[in-house]
Formats: sequence, C-alpha cells, structure tokens
Amino acid sequence: MDRHVAGIILAGGQSRRMGGGDKPLLSLGNGRLIDHVARRLKSQVATLGLNANGDPARFAALDLPVLEDTVPGHAGPLAGILTGLEWATTQTSCRWLMSAAGDTPFFPDDLVERLVSAVHDRLGAIAVASSGGRWHPTFALWPLGLRDALRHYMVDEDNRRVSAFMERQGYVEVEFPMIEAGNLKIDPFFNVNTPDDLAAAERLLQSLGP
Repeated sequence: MDRHVAGIILAGGQSRRMGGGDKPLLSLGNGRLIDHVARRLKSQVATLGLNANGDPARFAALDLPVLEDTVPGHAGPLAGILTGLEWATTQTSCRWLMSAAGDTPFFPDDLVERLVSAVHDRLGAIAVASSGGRWHPTFALWPLGLRDALRHYMVDEDNRRVSAFMERQGYVEVEFPMIEAGNLKIDPFFNVNTPDDLAAAERLLQSLGP
C-alpha cells in the first residue's frame, strides 16, 4: 500500500455493449465485477473512492465514497479522473491518483508500485499501464497537480480524449506481462464489455483458483 496514492474506480460508463445498466454490478464468481476491482486496488492505495453517477445507494455494500462527475454530460472516463483528482487533493499526504476501470477484474497486484517507480523522479509525468504492446489510459497514475489543467482541457477546450491529454502533459508507459493460465496467456487488463467477455472472465477466474 502506498500512502501517497489515492485510488479511483471508474464506474460511470453506460455499458451499451452489455445492454445498459451497471456493468460493474454484474456477478463474477462469488461476488461482482466491482468487488474484484475494489479488492485489488484497495490493497495498493492509501484511500479509495468510486466514480459513478445516479443513486449511490446501489454501491453501498462496497463502503466507499461514491463521487459523481464534477462536469456534466456523461463526459467519459476523463470526467471520472478529474473528479478523482479533485477529491484526492483533499486526502492527507496524497500526491497521485491511481485510476482503474470498474470492468477489469484481473489487473496486476503490483500495478501502483510499478507505476510510482516509473515516475518518482519525473515531476508532473503520468504513468500509464500497457500490455501486449497496447497502452491502457484508464489505468494510469496521475499527479494531483494536473487537476486544473485537466479541468481547463475538458471544460474550456471541450476535449474528452484521454490519450491526447496524456500526450500533451507527458507520460511514461509501463509494460506488464500476460497472465499465464494453463496453456493460455491472458491480458491482465482484459475488460468485460459483452456477455461473451463476462463468460470468459468467469472461466479465467476459475482457472486462476483462489
């Protein structure tokens, strides 16, 4: 656990490919998608929040602060990241925000540790996870000092592209290995978008064991 890092789970998407509703609340194993994400991230950060819009009571079982977007219009993951940055600045000793998607249940247990190591001597740089040669902008470590720049980018420039903001600010990419499950190699940032993905996640969970 890094006491300088606050975490935010991004659960504000509209889940169109899953037929709508709250995708993170779908069942996986003995819990829900969001339970697996929260358990993995909570052990790596000093404090953890959840970004979601609508009635917060549906996430009550997680016992986490539920943070609604601070910019209107369902503006995508950057709105959740901005909300997280604004919240994290109120948390004692925090210097970074770790963002994680609420539909990605198998991300690495050393995610925060490795991202912090990549930018500890690069003031203001964002650290972003990658795997299989592809980066994952929603899994990134954000310096809290980017809060005002991100609000300007979203509100004044009306821009919602995560990758474009990262490229403007400067980032470090950190590669993570595939998960080996039997004869298979699975992307640790595999996310659940469709019913078939959910079935695949269930099989992977069973193959990985307790």
